[in-house]
Amino acid sequence: MTIRRLTHMGLCVSDIERSVRFYCDVLGCRLVGRLDLKGQPTAKLNGLSDVDVRTVYLERDGWRIELIEFVDPKATGRRDAKPMHEIGFTHLAFRVESLDEVCARVEAGGGGLLADTRLDLPGPTRVIMAHDPDGIRLELLEKEGDPTELPLGAGTRH
Repeated sequence: MTIRRLTHMGLCVSDIERSVRFYCDVLGCRLVGRLDLKGQPTAKLNGLSDVDVRTVYLERDGWRIELIEFVDPKATGRRDAKPMHEIGFTHLAFRVESLDEVCARVEAGGGGLLADTRLDLPGPTRVIMAHDPDGIRLELLEKEGDPTELPLGAGTRH
């Protein structure tokens, strides 16, 4: 038996409609599906005794993101950008044409910038960490060339 495909990555959000607007309008995702689920077996799969969730599936560049809003029980946890060295999901990364333009769109869309993380590097390469309205970190990288290239030569063999 083999793994056939990575299908999606799930992100828990506090307001699904706000997050859909942010991910579609600001980050260029496309809404491809919605699903509302209540009770069993969804509760069992999520490790809860009962559940009422709203989900939205978005696509961007061949990737799918599942936004999940827990209506009951409500989502818990921090809503600021968690430290990068905290175990678990750290960030989504986007290659952008104009860092300044995308940063302005992130702020106008309800997200924020982590100004102390901004770097202007040779290459030229400009990068900053930002976050969505729920504090999920976003790496925004402006660099000429192939947008599928790994950063800083990570794809070279040693």
